[in-house]
Amino acid sequence: MGVRVSFDGACQPPGKGGVATWAFVVEGEGLEAEQWGLAAPPGSPDSTNNVAEYTGAIRGLEYLLERGYRGPVVLQGDSQLVLRQAEGGYRVRAPHLRPLNDRLRRTLALFESAELRWVPREENARANELTQEALRQVRRSGGPGADRRGAH
Repeated sequence: MGVRVSFDGACQPPGKGGVATWAFVVEGEGLEAEQWGLAAPPGSPDSTNNVAEYTGAIRGLEYLLERGYRGPVVLQGDSQLVLRQAEGGYRVRAPHLRPLNDRLRRTLALFESAELRWVPREENARANELTQEALRQVRRSGGPGADRRGAH
């Protein structure tokens, strides 16, 4: 069966320099978890939606590796850009995304098999809810201290 990692990222306001948050949801093989956090410091030029999406995907896969899981994985999200760049279908034109793409591809290679699956936003609802919660927490706290990690 394997494990499914659903990832998401958000940036408010959209574009560079906002607050960018990531989230992932892991399901399967007794590794169920939900986590979220900041993708880059608020106001940073790296605070973009794409950086946040990449960070959610990478963090979800790294969560599995930290727990010793190397079996089959399905990585799914509503970011066509991240998924297509990871599989080599789209070129990585933005210089700030190249290191993230390299890291994601190297991480995917550590699993027995990896299926990359695009899903519509409504099928990625829980990960999306978590990124929105992260944005609310960061706004409430007024800074980068918001980072929640927890297993469910």
